[in-house]
Amino acid sequence: MRILLSRTDRIGDLILSTPAIATVRASFPGAHVTMVTSPYNRVVMERNTDVDELVSLPRAVKPSAFGAGRQGYDLAIALAPREPDLRLVGATRAPVRAGYTYQRRWLARLTAPLFVNRLMISEADPELSERDPKRLVRHEVEQLLDLVALVGARERVSGLRLDVTDADRAATAGLPGGAIVLHLGQRWFAGGSTLASTLELVAALSALAPVVITVAPECASAVPAFGKQGAASALLEGLPFFEWAAVFERAACVVTVDTGATHVASAMRRPTLVAFEHRYFRLNSQEWAPYGVPHVLVRKPDSQDEASLAQFRDEIVRGVAGLLHA
Repeated sequence: MRILLSRTDRIGDLILSTPAIATVRASFPGAHVTMVTSPYNRVVMERNTDVDELVSLPRAVKPSAFGAGRQGYDLAIALAPREPDLRLVGATRAPVRAGYTYQRRWLARLTAPLFVNRLMISEADPELSERDPKRLVRHEVEQLLDLVALVGARERVSGLRLDVTDADRAATAGLPGGAIVLHLGQRWFAGGSTLASTLELVAALSALAPVVITVAPECASAVPAFGKQGAASALLEGLPFFEWAAVFERAACVVTVDTGATHVASAMRRPTLVAFEHRYFRLNSQEWAPYGVPHVLVRKPDSQDEASLAQFRDEIVRGVAGLLHA
């Protein structure tokens, strides 16, 4: 049996797909499993032995052309609710092709049957979730496990997987153990949070435990401000992916805005606090919350006045204190 899986979007979403990938492997142990990624998110799967073959969709190649060039699969699954992955899977012409889309993506619901013959409709919808506080949305991990069950993959594996090695751990051994690791993403500096407020937050967190800051590439310009402040025990830029994960593994707690760092921390089994955007909080904090670990979810304020920023910082500090002493 030959199986093709496709997920060509973000690093965090591919991490959340690893239980579904492991479930496919456990359910079809004799199959040859090919995983299609993008060049960007490929790193998540480079050490993962749940797949036999790892290929990346070149940026210059259309997904449909790429899929058409990979015939002979018995089963193909689009693990992302995106047209590129659906088109890629559809073009393989595998006898069984599965994918999913969201409830009110009407055009996608109309066109998806052109590409797949097993379609799952997710209840995730930002507007409906905001209107109804009682509306429940399954975590993306659970949705993906239900998706692969549509094609007979029912030997469920629930844990996220990232393969950190002793060499990765050795590279981070000089960092303080039991630290609060704050991942610096662009959302700390916009939409209900500012650079100045984040500097104050780091100072407040450093009173609880040593603070280690990991820096997303787009936040490099902010590093001098944190270096000058001196509240963080370490500022880490340009880390290789698995060394970054090893930094999280050493943490007592991870603090981040809504980025892939959330899911790296979950894969490392670390307690996590996530500051989600104010808009669509009810959907995002259900579908993309930390998975399988103790966590606190905080909603960013809808303004940047000092009172709102101070309350936001206080919620984070109290949440982290609770995670540290749980």
